[in-house]
Amino acid sequence: MGISRLGYVGLDVTDLDAWTSLLGRTLGVGVVFDKIGAENVALAELDVYKYRLALYPSAEDRPREIGWIVDSAGELDRITGRLTTAGFHVHEGAADETQLRGATHLRWFTDPVGYRVELAVGAAKVRTGAARPVDAGPGAIGLGHLVLASPKLDELRELYESVLDFKLTDYRAPGLYFLRCNRTHHSIALAQAETASIHHLEIEHDSIDDVGRAHDRAKADGVPITISLGRHMNDKAISFYVMNPSGFHLEIGCGGIEVDEDWVPHDFGRPDVWGHHHADDNPFASPTSR
Repeated sequence: MGISRLGYVGLDVTDLDAWTSLLGRTLGVGVVFDKIGAENVALAELDVYKYRLALYPSAEDRPREIGWIVDSAGELDRITGRLTTAGFHVHEGAADETQLRGATHLRWFTDPVGYRVELAVGAAKVRTGAARPVDAGPGAIGLGHLVLASPKLDELRELYESVLDFKLTDYRAPGLYFLRCNRTHHSIALAQAETASIHHLEIEHDSIDDVGRAHDRAKADGVPITISLGRHMNDKAISFYVMNPSGFHLEIGCGGIEVDEDWVPHDFGRPDVWGHHHADDNPFASPTSR
């Protein structure tokens, strides 16, 4: 009970056209347009829910909100109490924000590095299947996880593990921790870094063939592939990464494992079974894995 899954991520973006081209032409993700008040917003249709990724035209590229889905209004009240006790000021979401997210209740607070974290009850299913560009296949089936890099790693771990009840799945020393809120191996990972950023978002795909088709389109379209095709050691997902127009990675993956209550957290050591070669230095590499 409590937080059940990653619901959505909102981004302020300086080049909306480049984003929609990447999502539609290369990654096979349909995009629709909406408004919140007088503000335009592009909504990425990854699955049957209203959206998983919201893009707001802006003069600056930056994270806007991270949205977690909560099981019920009662659980939202319980989590609100825990946050308040821990010193966080919890706000009620505005009516237009709640409506855009397809939620029945919405609250938010600011995390230790300054990101807006939202807690939503309800998520509207508005279609039986997301729109797909030609040759996209079944394609994307949801937003898998995000990785936050920050100099305030200890404070973020305290928030997610002690206040929000996420469970540690595994880790790599020094400073990279994978946390779950359901049976999926991880919905968020927290990493030590000098500056705060989203290192990457993962768009979950239906099959290795969908990942492969997206990989072919990325190469054909000249999209920078920042981390080559490979399989992770810890969650066993097969994926590759591209650089998005806001300057961080999108991971295109499939096949991550689920874990149960008997799972024992451990240092999984080597980062990958095979592949995942970095075009630039890996900020999370240990000296023995370079």
